[in-house]
Amino acid sequence: MTDAGPMSSLLTAPLYASAAMRAIVTDQARLQRMLDFEAALARAEAALGIVTATGAGAIGEACNASLYDVSALIEAQVPSGNIAVAVVGALTKQVATRDPAAAGFVHWGATSQDMIDTALVLELRAAIDALVADLDIAIKAFAALAGRHRRTLAVARTLLQQALPMPFGLKLAGYAAALARSRERLLRLRRDALAVQFGGAAGTLAVLGEHGFAVSERLAALLNLPLPDAPWHSHRDRLVEIAACFGILTGTCGKIARDVALMMQTEVGEAFEPAAPGRGGSSTMPQKRNPTASAAVLAAAAIAPQLAATILAGEIQEHERSTGPWQAEWPVFPALLLVVSGALAGVVDIAEGLDVDPERMRANLDSTHGLVMAEAISFALAAKIGKHNAHALIEASSRKAVAEKRHLAAVLAADDRVTAQLSADELKQLFDPLSYQGVAQTFIDRMLAHARDTHR
Repeated sequence: MTDAGPMSSLLTAPLYASAAMRAIVTDQARLQRMLDFEAALARAEAALGIVTATGAGAIGEACNASLYDVSALIEAQVPSGNIAVAVVGALTKQVATRDPAAAGFVHWGATSQDMIDTALVLELRAAIDALVADLDIAIKAFAALAGRHRRTLAVARTLLQQALPMPFGLKLAGYAAALARSRERLLRLRRDALAVQFGGAAGTLAVLGEHGFAVSERLAALLNLPLPDAPWHSHRDRLVEIAACFGILTGTCGKIARDVALMMQTEVGEAFEPAAPGRGGSSTMPQKRNPTASAAVLAAAAIAPQLAATILAGEIQEHERSTGPWQAEWPVFPALLLVVSGALAGVVDIAEGLDVDPERMRANLDSTHGLVMAEAISFALAAKIGKHNAHALIEASSRKAVAEKRHLAAVLAADDRVTAQLSADELKQLFDPLSYQGVAQTFIDRMLAHARDTHR
């Protein structure tokens, strides 16, 4: 690949974008989608006798991106302010070498925005397909991990502090379910929001007269895109929703990566990105195992919201065709596609090779010497002496256990206020993390069922 697209350099592009998405947003691929629009338009008009069948064939033959000098087109767009004028000019010249009469019907009835917007819609469709393929992999991998670790004891953390025991599978099932929700959103938007754009200069298709709607129908069918109620030149709500969906997906990937990076900390050591020779290494410290995939995902997750915000801000467009906000979308959408693909590619990598250390999880669960079970004991006592009194008693006992470096069980066993209410066997049971899981297994089942359902 010789084209970095909107990425500033091929040196860094592979870190923040998947190979599939980099191929989708190359200049050559984007040019081909514009030409696909022109070829379909000529065929649609030929079906209604506006263009001859021979002329449509000549136009179609010329709609091959390999025939054009992309660098020359990039420079030629500057005077007009958009790439469509340059492409139509080059296409017209190319058609004239085949059929001079057909050259006069290139881009007939369309406007620059019709070509550019429809090409964007085709690009977004290809991008969504690539993202869904990666989502399928990540969801399946996290679901399998969740099933494998549904009984693995881990500690739940709130505000970065140990809170309660939990099955590690609950966290993993949560990842699968969140990714499955993004998959549902993307598939819905692929079906409902990717509509053809065809309205001519002001959204009336006046050039085509009574044939305008019929050409629109055929054009949409040829491109396999939904036909909207009317052209949407300055109504960008569909695209804004797609951008928001990309932002949400990137945020979900960032949440997963943040968790993994924290679990990889030396002092925690509960789960790790896949290991491989040279992976995660340091240029100076040979012992290090750095969270490389997580770092790339988190970088992408920091970039994506700003790009999505630009699309959102650009929704405010004047009258029937916009000056400025529409043009702002051109570099932003491909950049957004690249970073969301990079975030998801990193999560796929994590999901397929996550290295889990159940023994370290159990050791961390036990590291507070029973304090992680304080809530369970407090509520058991609350049934006997009231919630307020029980909370105050266990809070004081917890402070004492920390100050004296003793296990909470030993402190409570020596307190007559506790032993008067709870027997030794009851206390022992309350300190068993497996006894305080609530309905976590039900939640795991529900989330995994939802993740599976999105694949049907």
